[in-house]
Amino acid sequence: MTGATAIEDLTEAQAREELARLADELGRANTAYHRDDAPEITDADYDALKRRNAAIEARFPALKRADSPSDQVGARPGEGFAKIEHAVRMMSLGNAFDDEDVTGFDTGIRKYLGLAADAALAYTAEPKIDGLSLSLRYEAGILMQAATRGDGAIGENVTENARTIGDIPDRIAAAPEILEVRGEVYMSHADFATLNERQAGAGAKTFANPRNAAAGSLRQLDPAITKDRPLRFFAYGWGVLSEPLAGTQFAAIERLAAMGFATNPLTVLCAGPGDMLAQYREIETQRATLGYDIDGVVYKVDDLALQARLGVRSTTPRWAIAHKFPAELAWTRLEAIDIQVGRTGALSPVARLTPVTVGGVVVSNATLHNEDYIAGRDASGNAIRDGKDIRVGDWVQVYRAGDVIPKLADVDLAKRPADAAPYVFPDICPECGSAAIREQGDAVRRCSGGMICPAQAVEKLKHFVSRKAFDIDGLGSKQVEQFHSDGWIAEPADIFTLRDRYGSGLQQLKNRDGWGEKSAENLFRAIDEKRSIPLGRLIFALGIRHVGEAASNLLATHYGSWYAFERAMGEAEAQEGAAWEDLTAIDGVGAVMAGSLVTAFAQDGERASIDRLVAHLDVEDAARPDTDGSPVAGLTVVFTGTLEMMTRAEAKARAEALGARVSGSVSARTDIVIAGPGAGSKARKAAELGIRTLDEDGWLDLIGAR
Repeated sequence: MTGATAIEDLTEAQAREELARLADELGRANTAYHRDDAPEITDADYDALKRRNAAIEARFPALKRADSPSDQVGARPGEGFAKIEHAVRMMSLGNAFDDEDVTGFDTGIRKYLGLAADAALAYTAEPKIDGLSLSLRYEAGILMQAATRGDGAIGENVTENARTIGDIPDRIAAAPEILEVRGEVYMSHADFATLNERQAGAGAKTFANPRNAAAGSLRQLDPAITKDRPLRFFAYGWGVLSEPLAGTQFAAIERLAAMGFATNPLTVLCAGPGDMLAQYREIETQRATLGYDIDGVVYKVDDLALQARLGVRSTTPRWAIAHKFPAELAWTRLEAIDIQVGRTGALSPVARLTPVTVGGVVVSNATLHNEDYIAGRDASGNAIRDGKDIRVGDWVQVYRAGDVIPKLADVDLAKRPADAAPYVFPDICPECGSAAIREQGDAVRRCSGGMICPAQAVEKLKHFVSRKAFDIDGLGSKQVEQFHSDGWIAEPADIFTLRDRYGSGLQQLKNRDGWGEKSAENLFRAIDEKRSIPLGRLIFALGIRHVGEAASNLLATHYGSWYAFERAMGEAEAQEGAAWEDLTAIDGVGAVMAGSLVTAFAQDGERASIDRLVAHLDVEDAARPDTDGSPVAGLTVVFTGTLEMMTRAEAKARAEALGARVSGSVSARTDIVIAGPGAGSKARKAAELGIRTLDEDGWLDLIGAR
């Protein structure tokens, strides 16, 4: 990431803070792009942030967060549409950005499968369409439902809208009894230009780019509007099937084309990385003349049996990768630098730019990351790699890849105004006037005002009522801001006492447009409905630093009940002893997150606020994973030595699918050690501790895999 401290130079404390910032920023970006069709950062920025996150996790594996962006897909579906649960999860793709990444992808596939470097291994290569993912379910050849990707597990029901798209057949012949076709909805450049001209002529909203136009058009509540929009569809894959389409990816796509689906004519079969890169460059040369937006090339292992063997990670298949194109560039003037205060008190600088068209989209903002990025030097005065001395009035080069907020790539010092002064980063919070403090080793300056800071208090309350937390109908960000400003709510517990404090209608307190007896009663009813809340949602809603949605669900599953969770946090306060060891042993919960959790419960003010909240709630116990019949469910296993029947990655994936926890070290909490040839210190330690030890054959017999 340009201007940021090099990953190899990060201290552990800096890495921890950077991972927290990246989780927040990427979470917001996912919601804006996938759910709201209103992206806030460019594709290139997003990819760079994800690469930085992955690289930091690779260097500091113990710091990986349970809510790591590496494990997230899309965003939760918005309101207004019925929801459809995907029978087979819709996943995202890992990214490649240069030739080395592509050859590394091939090397990784071969290593996982145990294939020699010269063994035959074919791939398909196809353009990556910049549109909106769509799933189409056919039963007996008849289109029954269409759903957006949503968060990968649940999407929006857009069936009636999809029926209006000419490339999507209502009926197909010679198809499996159940066929789920997946592909991309997009809009051509010519149709996009015509639509924007029509919108402008009618005084209606115009669209920033074809992707936004396609997404907004497909997600119209009125199918008649969608029908009036020139949408198209390319099929590129499938989900649930009653029978296989073919034995290879390429043949399966050919069969979809024979059924009447539009498939991309630039899809080709490749013998290896050399052919893949050649096709990438061929497609790149045609990019400007294709007539629709693409942002890269997707490579997939062709053999479907190998795809099945490779399987998936938490959010991406191992057998596919997207090779992204470089970002687009433009020059413009930096007019001002604004400071925004986030929920954690972080002061984030934002560049305000003279609006400029980049790749057909007008952009006017850029993220400036932190004060070191702006100064080009760290707190000790050392130059940052690729850092720039950025000043108001400078001509700056920005880049983007399809959205609206660019990243600064360069500064033209030759055009710097004579009176341009170095930017002085504020040490006072612009929201509350409290000191903005930067701790040693921290790249971020933070407001010290806490709940007295309006930005933090309001953002914490917004987080509490957000869709992944309490999700109270009628109480969104706008209402939270109103209620906090008027003194109606200062902390979460206040939400559940609104009726007692203000009677049957907020209209009695203040004459505000839109609030009357009925609307207030509807709000009170919605609040009452959320007095019963799943444990995982409650933990996430508390907004404890470093504890995201995935971590909250892990904690809920581990402890089972609020009583057990709360008691454990108290017992672990000293950050030592059995309760602390149990907390930090949870896969995905490291010492940093655990420390944040116990600290939150140890602070009198925060604990009192939590207690006041829980007094109004019925907290539902967490459901345990269904691993009935598994002989290793709930056990901790360690693999050591050389495995001969399967690769280490396959063994780990199979154990986890059976409900086991896979650890990299042996301790008193280890239940089974699987020791192959060459097992060393781990096998010896297991013997010393009296831990059950199996060879690979014994392990396969135990799990019924022979």
